[in-house]
Amino acid sequence: MAKRDEVGDETNIQVVVRCRGRNEMEKKGNYNSIVECNESRKHTVDVQCVNHQTKTFTFDRVFGPTATQQDLYKDVAANTLTEVLAGYDCTIFAYGQTGTGKTYTMEGVIDAQSESWTKSPQAGIIPRALNHLFDCACDGNTWWSLMVPVIHYMVPNSLLLNFATEIDCHLGKPRLNLNRQALNTLQGNVRVDGMEEVPVVDKQDVYNVLLRGSQKRQVASTNMNQNSSRSHTIFTVYVHIKETNDRGEELIRMGKLNMVDLAGSENIGRSGAVHVRAREAGSINKSLHALGRVITQLVDRSAHISYRDSLLTRMLQDSLGGRAKTTIIATISPASSNAEESLSTLDYAARAKNIKNRPERKATLTKKCVRTCIA
Repeated sequence: MAKRDEVGDETNIQVVVRCRGRNEMEKKGNYNSIVECNESRKHTVDVQCVNHQTKTFTFDRVFGPTATQQDLYKDVAANTLTEVLAGYDCTIFAYGQTGTGKTYTMEGVIDAQSESWTKSPQAGIIPRALNHLFDCACDGNTWWSLMVPVIHYMVPNSLLLNFATEIDCHLGKPRLNLNRQALNTLQGNVRVDGMEEVPVVDKQDVYNVLLRGSQKRQVASTNMNQNSSRSHTIFTVYVHIKETNDRGEELIRMGKLNMVDLAGSENIGRSGAVHVRAREAGSINKSLHALGRVITQLVDRSAHISYRDSLLTRMLQDSLGGRAKTTIIATISPASSNAEESLSTLDYAARAKNIKNRPERKATLTKKCVRTCIA
């Protein structure tokens, strides 16, 4: 017998901002820092505009250049793991201009020759979250499987590439055409037909997927970012927790964690992108515009939300205005050369702060019911 899903009250999604320090290119160009993160109040960011006026934004949390990877994880992501283990679907995704630290925030530095990923101070949210999950599972009552799909928008017929199937082709189709038929909705959750889930038994299994996936993710050098990601990455972990009720029946509680690293918004003229790179940037920007449109519609409480305008918004449908608990990390540059892009990101994040989700705790199923469902 399964308990009914527990639907909670409407709640605003959490929005935080991370501002990196000036990079070498910005220092050499003598571009001043125009962004100030109020570290004492921890919720406001001030931007000096071209008219010498200051524009102030308020968010759930603001991190300046001195914030460490551990600071961000502890204050933003750690509580999300508790929600996942309680049976909620949760999403954390990074959005911002190219070169502002989205991949560093989400993945960190992943290197087979570097310090252990479980201890590295450079580890991002994804490895820290997975390390945290394994620590929580030390009592043997938790296990999970994962899949790592990547959405590519740099070719006319977009592809959904599963890193796991690229690593072990016997697990399923290595490439899936991104079309409307490939996406199914089951009880409000979007799933991809043909996308395999990979069981993991220890931290090294996860690290291998992270490392190989990072190596296969397509990047390219532009004038704005030497290692510009040319794809969006969605890393999904399914968590299954075993419990026993008063009658001695084994129960299963399920949670899900999406960790999303969006490709950066890019000014094609400034980036110097031409030919293939320009088309990639155009496709990336198009998908991000679709995401912005969905956010505006949700905030305005529009009767129709255009999730189907983009495969990205379709994949994130439950995270925006749906049943998940969602956190957006907006990343910005402090340099005056990027003032327009930074203000655009902050405006986008400020709008997103008004989106309301209705988080739903998943039903607890008996083991017999689970077998029936997957048979």
